[in-house]
Amino acid sequence: MSRANGSGHAELFSIDMLRVSAIELRMVAAANLVEVAALVGDTARATMLNALMGGQSLTATELAYCANVSRSTASGHLSKLVAARLLTVTHKRRFSYYRIASPLVATMLESIKVVAAIEVPPRHQPRSANDDALRFARSCYDHLAGQVGVAVTDALVAMGHIVLTDEGGEVTSSGGRFLSAFGADLRPRTRRIFCQPCLDWSERRYHLKGLVGARILDRLLELGWLKCVSGSRALQLTSSGRAGLSEIFQIEINNEGVFEYKLSSADVDCHLTRPQSDCALRNARKDITA
Repeated sequence: MSRANGSGHAELFSIDMLRVSAIELRMVAAANLVEVAALVGDTARATMLNALMGGQSLTATELAYCANVSRSTASGHLSKLVAARLLTVTHKRRFSYYRIASPLVATMLESIKVVAAIEVPPRHQPRSANDDALRFARSCYDHLAGQVGVAVTDALVAMGHIVLTDEGGEVTSSGGRFLSAFGADLRPRTRRIFCQPCLDWSERRYHLKGLVGARILDRLLELGWLKCVSGSRALQLTSSGRAGLSEIFQIEINNEGVFEYKLSSADVDCHLTRPQSDCALRNARKDITA
């Protein structure tokens, strides 16, 4: 065999090996997808994952109660979820606390909810008070979702403080000043997404996720504008929150939960001065120019 023929066979062999490697990688990826889908697809495990989407840590006993299974059955499910790196576990004294492993996992779960909300044909399911509460305001892992979350996002975009596209988001210079005055600390402590739109499964519109979304929710809870509801991801809007959203974010919410915007233009430039210690920031001075 000539040297030229030998070189040609070697190149063909290398190309064949690359093709085999690519096929093997695709098979591994498909196998991993199947594994994750099977884990999330179990009713008990899906219920426990959903319970943890509020961002808090729960014990195996609490998650067993949520999923309506025994403590031992819940432990088996949780061990599989931890092994697949969907959950992390922290041991404190006699208890083990479970939480969503990362924002990436939370995004995957929320995306599944968005797809699951698209029903063809739609099924009639009577809505409960808890369903309505979740649609109004809820925590989505570590950020605000529901009607209130979408309204806050709309207001920030309308005031020119946030720029959102399907691919990502950006805090403008005025937005940095606004959120800093509001008390939302945007200094990054870890490597994570800074500002990004998240499709709301109930509203089918964007709310904010990433560091910006998390810090806004932290501040709303700190001010007492929103309160956590025990045993639920739902968040309750307080009277001070209703006043604060009206004054600071220009969002009016009547007693029936209907949203109205006081903004007359999508190009409003709103700047806050230093917030006062009052929870509702009623005495914060605003300087709004069209």
